[in-house]
Amino acid sequence: MSLTVSDFGAKGDGRTDDTGAIQAAIDYTAKRGGGKIFFPYTREGYRIASPGREFDEKGRRVRSQLIIPAGAGNIQLEGEMPCKMLYSYQVRPMDAGIYSPTLFGKMSRCNTCLFSDWDAPEEDDPSQEPWSILAAPEGNDCKGRFSALQVSLTNLEFRVALRHEKMYPTQSAVNLHHVSRINVRDCQFCLNENIGDTLQGKELQPNPCHTAGLIASGDQNDNNVLNNVSVQGFRYGFVLGEHVVADYLYVHNCEEGITFHDCSHMSVINHVVAQHNRSIITAARGNLFGNEPGPCNVIIGSVNFEDGRGFKPEVDALVWGLYDPENRIHGKVTWFEPWGCQEFPVCGGKGVVVEHF
Repeated sequence: MSLTVSDFGAKGDGRTDDTGAIQAAIDYTAKRGGGKIFFPYTREGYRIASPGREFDEKGRRVRSQLIIPAGAGNIQLEGEMPCKMLYSYQVRPMDAGIYSPTLFGKMSRCNTCLFSDWDAPEEDDPSQEPWSILAAPEGNDCKGRFSALQVSLTNLEFRVALRHEKMYPTQSAVNLHHVSRINVRDCQFCLNENIGDTLQGKELQPNPCHTAGLIASGDQNDNNVLNNVSVQGFRYGFVLGEHVVADYLYVHNCEEGITFHDCSHMSVINHVVAQHNRSIITAARGNLFGNEPGPCNVIIGSVNFEDGRGFKPEVDALVWGLYDPENRIHGKVTWFEPWGCQEFPVCGGKGVVVEHF
């Protein structure tokens, strides 16, 4: 049986705080052993405004506004509207009338969206759990300290607030570190507005907070399957480990696009589109969000990228295609740049075969 968040009182009018209603739907589904929670499409989206909780009801660290209960079976959150992904022209300057503000000047409202406008505390310690919209608490199973069995996300957009006085987000979107198995399909994790245009006369700044768009399962997980998933605007776009199988990842305006911590078992990404990222592929240096660094066995079939040089925000102009100073990544990357620099700068990466398509 599929439940809707509307059954639990969620309005989706962009004004009502729907945190409690959505959490009630998640808790009810978890007590039943799992199931689908359906989000009807609304133009204004579901507002997540309640402060994040440091711990769950049993004192386990979680740091999230919405919580996947420990021990839950497969919880699937699914939006009604197929998710339309961001693309580069939405966040480029409106120079010389090349791009129409009518078409590209505002964030789309055509997705089934959960957006947070809570002012999350800053966290500048990379080893700590970040504040997120959705997360599972820390558990005891395996190195990933798993508490939940499986989470599936489909046709949903999670938006985090861009802090105008700082010009960076202080919150991550979704943290599935402590979920043993994840399936993410046709989803987007982004900021709540454009960051590279000239509408505010400002641009994204280097982020002292260790925020991420999507944090996948920790070490010794079951599997992580991602298909048609997009991130935009965080210090880290995707934080990945082992057993990842992904098909089409899009990453934009991140300081580190795809970061691996430990892939003792191989991870495979078929295709990446990376536009305007400071580093596209990186290996974590030290403990990142509680993930210890280890060997990373990775095959990335193709990376199609634009370097972002000459465009705002300057913080996301390409410096490294591959940043692996500790030489922990082993595998292969094939890259393609349709125009521009025609280079894929590498730091370290002695175990990676880097080929130009």
